Amino acid sequence: MKELMRVGLCLGAGVLLGAAGVNLMEEKEPLPAEKTAPPAAVNEIARGRYLVQVGGCNDCHTPGFMQAPGQVPEHEWMTGVPLGWRGPWGTTYASNLRKRVHEMSEDEWVALLRVRKDMPPMPWYSVNSLAEPDARALYRYLHHLGNKGEHVPAYVPPGQEPTTPYLSMDVQFAGAGAAVKELRMEQPSP
Repeated sequence: MKELMRVGLCLGAGVLLGAAGVNLMEEKEPLPAEKTAPPAAVNEIARGRYLVQVGGCNDCHTPGFMQAPGQVPEHEWMTGVPLGWRGPWGTTYASNLRKRVHEMSEDEWVALLRVRKDMPPMPWYSVNSLAEPDARALYRYLHHLGNKGEHVPAYVPPGQEPTTPYLSMDVQFAGAGAAVKELRMEQPSP
């Protein structure tokens, strides 16, 4: 009985939101594979797309996305960015995930996301927590986008100068005390 009430409430909420014109996921023109894929596969592709969006994956893995959020066409998403992220760990680059998924099986992808521990700024601690169905949906979405673009530059160890532009994530010390207090929202000393 409780399950039936829960289903009824969910359906009712969906009807009310729909009647109010609320669109929880922006509708896009379907990509070619969605027009021919079986419904279950389309749902997984849509789930993968959703995860890319709410996970902020485009911010780092799509050229120009951070500068113009939501304005980069979907067919350009996830092709990697040759701008380095430099810190005490060296310099890392946001991978071309579309090329990456075409170089491994779905099971290899799922295993990679479960166990990989790599360098910042990639939030591996969060990625490692993905449920298997979500990891598979990401793989299928990225695979669906197609193999596009080039590999990003290789990791540059600490102490070596990158040959590409990079963002420095090294702590800067000029005025660090005031900045730390501001970040902690502390009241300034009288």
